[in-house]
Amino acid sequence: MRAYRRFGKRALDLIFGSALFLVALPVIAVAALLVKLDSPGPVFHRAVRVGRGGRKFTFLKLRSMRRDAEELRALLLHRNESQWPAFKLTNDPRVTRVGRILRKTSIDELPQLWHVVRGQMSLVGPRPPFPEEVERYEPWMLRRLAVRPGLTCLWQISGRSDLSFDEWMRLDLAYVERYSLGLDLKILVLTIPAVVSGRGAY
Repeated sequence: MRAYRRFGKRALDLIFGSALFLVALPVIAVAALLVKLDSPGPVFHRAVRVGRGGRKFTFLKLRSMRRDAEELRALLLHRNESQWPAFKLTNDPRVTRVGRILRKTSIDELPQLWHVVRGQMSLVGPRPPFPEEVERYEPWMLRRLAVRPGLTCLWQISGRSDLSFDEWMRLDLAYVERYSLGLDLKILVLTIPAVVSGRGAY
């Protein structure tokens, strides 16, 4: 397990992440065109997220919301359906028509494969949080930043937004404590039916 943590995990990310990114490029291109035709604004959404060791990076995904989504967020905080500091809204009015499909199928996340190739993210690991979320973490939650954030994780295959914030954090910490090649492969395999079912994706 020690060898996997030191070298194997990064090798897995580089080999399979690069292959998946090349396969995903045509899908990203088509989705980008649909985003452009559906609503005004940039094709990609860029946001600062927190990675391993608290290092910040510019996070990339296909835009699924209106271009003024960040400004509108403050007006919707009173409708938040998740425990603070996370913000989740089942029928978020900021999400576009194409955006709803991209989110349901997780296609909006495909550009993050580039972060995996670059070493900013991993195929498997806790989802990268916003800096303002990390600022409000309780001390025990900070341990989730001990590994690279991931494209998928235990939270992703366990119900995603249907889980409470504390359940989410505890799943991430359980992963940090015991991740291995076997666990990573299991999560990757189980991500496929989780994405197909769309459970907790909104």
